[in-house]
Amino acid sequence: MTVHVVIPVFNRLAMTQSLVACLRRQELDQPLRMLVVDDGSTDGSGTWLAAQPDIETLRGDSSLFWGGSIALALRHLQARAVLTDWVLLMNNDTTVAPDFVLQLLQVAVAHAPAAVGSVIRDQADPARLLSIGVRIDAWRVLTHDLLDTGAAPTAPTGAVEVDALSGRGVLFPMAGLTASGGMRPRALPHYLADYEVSMRVRKSGWRLLVSPAAAVYSGDDYGSTRRALSWRDMLFSVRSPLYLPALLVFWWEASNWLQRLTLPLRLPLFILFPRLRKPQA
Repeated sequence: MTVHVVIPVFNRLAMTQSLVACLRRQELDQPLRMLVVDDGSTDGSGTWLAAQPDIETLRGDSSLFWGGSIALALRHLQARAVLTDWVLLMNNDTTVAPDFVLQLLQVAVAHAPAAVGSVIRDQADPARLLSIGVRIDAWRVLTHDLLDTGAAPTAPTGAVEVDALSGRGVLFPMAGLTASGGMRPRALPHYLADYEVSMRVRKSGWRLLVSPAAAVYSGDDYGSTRRALSWRDMLFSVRSPLYLPALLVFWWEASNWLQRLTLPLRLPLFILFPRLRKPQA
């Protein structure tokens, strides 16, 4: 079995180099192959990647964003990989310890069939947890972290069940991604694309777990970036966390039949009055 590490990048060459160095130090008996999707970088990333013999590179034209980059990589892998392989999605603004991939694999095998994500820790203060995992409240159209509920990992080698997985360090069985149908980049080009594909993997029969022993180290600004946008751009720009087509597809996928019936009423209400989304204590 091979672990295929998929890394979408756009510029930030120094970060890519740092993550690649971490991956080259992984303590792993299984083959690990790196596949980078360079979506039109202009900072020399393409030249550097071309000189790395252990990295395969696919290229975009700056229009792929995260969802399209992962979709391109999966199409490439599905023509070459086997269903017993693993796909590890990583972001290039993270670093990991040498046992990171091994920790994810151990949990995935012990709790099979499962996809396994990682906790997020602060690069500036590694003891500080930034994220444990995602809970989804479809009635309030709200995603929130288990940290917000006061939850904590049960044990260093335990596993936490979650509603969706972040793409910042998540190990998927190739079979699970294939069964789920893969990415939907037209509707979900960037924000929520990772959560949405993981939910479909769960519906296809794989548990969604987070390993507290596997951490990605990231800056404290890892979440969705809020920008000063016009209402038009806020709802119809793919760069916006409130991109309306992505919200509709994501919350439709996250909802039961009754929630879907009321979604056209609740979604605009919560966009206009976000304080109504506050979770119950």
